[in-house]
Formats: sequence, C-alpha cells, structure tokens
Amino acid sequence: MLAIATEAGYKNVNDLSKHLGYKSPEKLYRLERSDKAKPSADILVDFANKFKNANMNWVLTGFGNQYHPGFSPPKNETSLLDFEEDIQETAIRIPYYNLDLNQADTSNLLAMEDKPEYFVNYRPFNDCAAYLPVYGDSMYPKYASGDIIAVKEIKNLDIIQWGEAYMIMANEQANNIKGIKILHEHQNTEKIILRSSNPNYRGDTIINKKDIVSLYIIKGKITRNMI
Repeated sequence: MLAIATEAGYKNVNDLSKHLGYKSPEKLYRLERSDKAKPSADILVDFANKFKNANMNWVLTGFGNQYHPGFSPPKNETSLLDFEEDIQETAIRIPYYNLDLNQADTSNLLAMEDKPEYFVNYRPFNDCAAYLPVYGDSMYPKYASGDIIAVKEIKNLDIIQWGEAYMIMANEQANNIKGIKILHEHQNTEKIILRSSNPNYRGDTIINKKDIVSLYIIKGKITRNMI
C-alpha cells in the first residue's frame, strides 16, 4: 500500500492518511512499523476506492503486478500529484497596484478598476488580494515608505488579531479613512482603535466597526534597498 501511495506522490503515511479521509494516521502507522501487520478490511476498501488502478491482490499477497493491466505510474522524479499541484500554483497571479491608497477611488481592492502593474506568484502570499506600495511614514519603522505589502481580505470583523497591522477602508461616517494602522481592542465592542507605529504620529483614532467598508490584514512585506 505504501509503495503505491509513494509512487502516486504521497510523501509519507500522514499524507496517505489524509487522502483516505482519516482523522489520525495511527491506523496506518502500525502497517509501517511491522512487516507482519495486515491492513483491516475497512482500510483495504478505502484504499481500493482511492487507488482504483491498484491490484488489491498484490496489496494482500505480494504476488502479481502492483497495478491493473494497461496502467503504469509516473516514472520521472516529479509525480503526477506534484505536477498537478505545480500547475495550479503557476496559475495563481496576485495583482500589484502601484498607487497611493488614499488616492484610490474604490473602497474594495476586489473592485479595483486600475490596471495592475504586474502580477506576483509567491506561494506564502497566494491567498492575498493584492500587493501595494507603502506611502508615508506613519507606520515607520514597521513599514517604511517604499515597502511593498501583501494584504488579505478579512470577511468577519468580529475576529480580529489585535495588535496586528491592517489596511483599512472606511465610509463617509469615518471620514473615508484609508490606510495602514495597528488595530487595538476598544472597551466598546462596536468600536475599534486605530494606531500608528511611528511615535511621532501620536494619538489614537477611534471609529465604529460598522463604518469599515473593507479590511485587510497585512501578511508580509517586501523591502526594497536603495542602491
């Protein structure tokens, strides 16, 4: 079983266990620990349903061919599973907008009408909505002017990581505030405290949570050195 799973691209018992839908890999680990251990009927059925080209007679007895006639597993170093994942990753393109957020006409990056300057495919940030440049020094030294930030949209405003940096877009009731701020919890759960990192920008801004049109957590940044 493990030999077939490995050829299909599953790197270890834990990967195979997830593929079979098991919450814990323990029932498979015992097969790996002992050559004499035999899979249960439930495991065999689950395996056969997931690996339809596998010869279950070979799995049980070790005799015959691993696979049914006419099927051969990938023979190069890149498995079929890895190849499919690579194709999916290559198709991901996150837009970079070279604009000052305060000058943007939209209150939601997903509705941005500006044409992206280019696209970025960097796996750790591929769940982000966009990349944007930082303007101004209110968030220095955490974010300096010229840095590029990767932002991910937050749908549920009741779940906020206090003390983290967010990009916020608010409505007219909050003076159309747009920018990067550290969010802090207010004693009134209907309000949010916005704070700059730069000590020269003193004072907190307090707005109603309902006035937030869109909110994005900053997942990371790219710092460009001036040479």
